[in-house]
Parts: sequence; C-alpha cells; structure tokens
Amino acid sequence: MDIYVLLKRTFDTEEKINVSSGKIEDDGAEFIINPYDEYAVEEAINQRDVHGGEVTVVTVGEEESEKQLRTALAMGADKAVLINTEEDLDEGDQYTTSRILEAYFKDKEADLILAGNVAIDEASGQVGPRLAELLGISFITTITSLKIEDNNAFIEKDIEGDVEVVESSLPLLVTCQQGLNEPRYPSLPGIMKAKKKPLEELEIDDLDLDEDDIEAKTKTVEIFLPPEKEAGRVLEGDIGDQVEELVSLLKNNAKVL
Repeated sequence: MDIYVLLKRTFDTEEKINVSSGKIEDDGAEFIINPYDEYAVEEAINQRDVHGGEVTVVTVGEEESEKQLRTALAMGADKAVLINTEEDLDEGDQYTTSRILEAYFKDKEADLILAGNVAIDEASGQVGPRLAELLGISFITTITSLKIEDNNAFIEKDIEGDVEVVESSLPLLVTCQQGLNEPRYPSLPGIMKAKKKPLEELEIDDLDLDEDDIEAKTKTVEIFLPPEKEAGRVLEGDIGDQVEELVSLLKNNAKVL
C-alpha cells in the first residue's frame, strides 16, 4: 500500500507569538510538526504495519522544514519529500499549496493520503479537501477511527459531539482528528535510522509549474494579537445586589444585553 502524509511545520504550541509591523516574528522561535499532522503520521505507520507498503511524508515550505520531516522519519515513516518554495514563492495560500501538491501527486499511485484536520497556525482545514478534489478522489474529514479491508475503508468521523460511520473505497484522502490514536515519540534508534532514510528535495520548476499556476487567491490584510484580557471582578454583597450589578455590567459595559 502506498501511503502519503501531508505535513506542515508550525509554531510550537507553547511559543509566545510576537507581531511587529503586521508580521509574525519567527526569529528564534521554536517550530514543530503541526500537532494534528502527528495523528496522520501515526495512523499512516499503523496502517503500513498492518497492510504493508511504504509511508512517505510530504511538506511544502522552506528548507527549515527538513527538521520536522526528519522527526516524522524518526517516528517510523519510510521516506520524506520537501517541496522547497523558499526561492520561487514569495506568498501563497491554501490554493497555492494544494496546486503544488496536485502537481506532485499527478504521477503517483497513492492508495491513502492522510493529513491533519487543521493546522494550528491558520486553522483553515482546506488543503486536504482541496487536494482530493483536484485529484478526483474521495475525502473524509475529522476521522477518529480507520479500518481498511481489501479495497474499502471503514471510518468513524467526529461530528461535533457525535460519531458518523462512513464507508469508502480506495484511493482516499482523510484528515485526522484528536482521538484517532496516540502519536509516538521518536526513539533513539528511530532518530539514528532517520538520518539514513531518503529525503528528496524538489523545487517548483521540478513540478513543471508556472508562477501563474500557483498564484495565491487570497492575501493577508493585517495580522494582530487579540487584546489582553482584563482582570476578573468579584461581585460582593447580597445576592439581589450582585444580580442587579451583574445585569448592569452586562448591559452598560459589556453591551451584550
């Protein structure tokens, strides 16, 4: 079985984000595999161990993404591919990424493609479904269980507090939600093996793409941090007085009534 994972490099979830002149400052910041993509990597490895084949992790980004790809290889993936856009692409969006991935996959015979449900930096959840549409294959989002028998996938899908059961044939793209599995930590032997596993680097020219083919359809107008939360307030006095004061605060200060 040929299994692929779409992987993205994101800020560490513990990292404090600083914004200057409308741009996020990333100098000295820590980066990790997008946490939802870790579920995808783990599930890909699990499915390979059951059904055989290879797991290839693919990312679109800058050369620094090699570190996250090596982490996925240390987890147990077999191969990695970095589509380096550092020199050829100034700005991009979900449309750009999906078109680049479409060009990469056009000569591949993927049985299963896994991605994270969303990326924690932009949280659009668009790249996976867009790619599936471009490739003309089925896709199912926010999965929490995946079993494959013969050429069919039996899936449980999270639908805001409930579960939907779906059956689909392969090839298939799925996006992975928390609860699907428990991603493993790279072991020391895994880290050592990862250094010798193949990591292919491609550029936009290698995929026969022109800049017009991948021009972003959206642009970022402004980036800013949310306002700092004000300190909480404790209401005192009789219950009746507290209720009266609370209603007044909600009406006059918060203006939600």
